Amino acid sequence: MSDQTTRPRRSRRSRGIAAPLAAPVGTSVALSWSGGKDSALALWTLRRQALQPEALITTVTEGYDRISMHGVRRELLARQADALGTPLVEIAIPPGCVNEVYEARMAGAFAVPPLSDVEAVAFGDLFLEDVRAYREARLAAAGKRGLFPLWGRDTAELAREFIAAGFEAIIVCLDPRTLDPSFAGRPYDDQLLADLPPSIDPCGENGEFHTFVHAGPIFAGPIACSTGEILERDGFVFCDLTPA
Repeated sequence: MSDQTTRPRRSRRSRGIAAPLAAPVGTSVALSWSGGKDSALALWTLRRQALQPEALITTVTEGYDRISMHGVRRELLARQADALGTPLVEIAIPPGCVNEVYEARMAGAFAVPPLSDVEAVAFGDLFLEDVRAYREARLAAAGKRGLFPLWGRDTAELAREFIAAGFEAIIVCLDPRTLDPSFAGRPYDDQLLADLPPSIDPCGENGEFHTFVHAGPIFAGPIACSTGEILERDGFVFCDLTPA
């Protein structure tokens, strides 16, 4: 159900400089889409800047048929894309994917339409400088640029904005080394923010938790789903969501 895809280490934090406009109007953009709140906020921000992504990019784990790391079923991912009205590019990676394989799969996807035609790829990253540097280096190798429309935003403010805008999300994956397993399956709402320990970033930017967004102003309609089994796998706690 999980996938521990190799990623740049989460360490250095930016100094919180507010993000400028993402790119000139008319720039062809794809969006890295996890199904969670940060990618939803990135899409919402891009649209308000008159940038409509031409594709969503999601990695799914072979054998599990779920969004990598988040553990969400592909059927729910497809429903999100339908409700967004945006084509979905799924990049399959093996369980326990190492960097060399991950980068080769990504390079293959960017070598063909629709990703070969875009000028930039947007991400919902907030402040981790090494993650951003890694993304920008890989995109540069493919002749693309990175966009970070949420970069430098205060995460507590961003979390409140997400809820106030009418987005609805559920915690689908968490790291029990940092957050109590009882948070798995809980709605991402004001009560959850109040209950989070002070050491936990309100947006989970340090990998404390991941979410699935099932309603909000970016969707044509809600994605009906129900919380199911809570289980631990590969050191992470997951809440299985089932289509309703």
